[in-house]
Amino acid sequence: MSISSDTTDTTDTTGTTGKAASVTAPLAARDLDLAYDHRHVIADLDVEIAPGKFTVIVGPNACGKSTLLRALARLMSPAKGTVLLDGGNIAKLKTKQIAKRLGLLPQTSIAPDGITVGELVARGRHPHQSFLKQWTDEDEVAVLSALRATNTEVLSSRQVDELSGGQRQRVWVAMVLAQETPLMLLDEPTTFLDLAFQIDLLDLFAQLNHEHGHTLVAVLHDLNQACRYADEIIAMKNGAIVAQGAPAEIITTELVHQVFGIDCTVIDDPVTGAPMIVPGKPKKTFADR
Repeated sequence: MSISSDTTDTTDTTGTTGKAASVTAPLAARDLDLAYDHRHVIADLDVEIAPGKFTVIVGPNACGKSTLLRALARLMSPAKGTVLLDGGNIAKLKTKQIAKRLGLLPQTSIAPDGITVGELVARGRHPHQSFLKQWTDEDEVAVLSALRATNTEVLSSRQVDELSGGQRQRVWVAMVLAQETPLMLLDEPTTFLDLAFQIDLLDLFAQLNHEHGHTLVAVLHDLNQACRYADEIIAMKNGAIVAQGAPAEIITTELVHQVFGIDCTVIDDPVTGAPMIVPGKPKKTFADR
């Protein structure tokens, strides 16, 4: 797969607030407040994304996982605080400049009516084009590589709205891959997929990270998948980060109970050696959560 690792884009380093971000953090947030219609979801949050790592954000429903990811992608403006992309205030950067550095797979995506798979995946190349630089052989290679990597090449001539939910998700992943950014944000990327393709997709993300150096941040609901694939986990509850670190360092029975409200046993994954959670009975009823 053709993967670009160009990091020569310059960024505006003005407009930061609070503590300075680590010079090695490709993405960070400082003193972040996020709200919907004055209802605060996240308050006073600081976070740094480890460079070159596969980071997974986990936590119960409505804890702020996807909200945080949206803010990191500049899809929502903070009520307070700053998101930093390569040390620069993301709010001050041009959209095309961000799109060359950061790719996003949102939780839900809507394709234009009548668009084919090949046409949609090709849209991932728009940040690399300009009035003087139209479609190139490099664009063609990137699109074909993305289609092959997601096993969607056979679908390239079909209309997106004719596909199953799982097929559509694979096509959206292909579009993000075609963008060839060094940083990728993935909001519940395994949604609508059967177990076999969930594993295939997570294996692909791991390959992009380990073999090609991409920094990945994903929101996942499956804690065992997070432990198996993540280099680093961010555990959230009630809009705050409860713990952040390598799975083997932070995943304990106490943390799982604190975040998810369940008793469990943590054992070694027999395949990878990563922590594996075997749930017990919930401490609370569904209505009490």
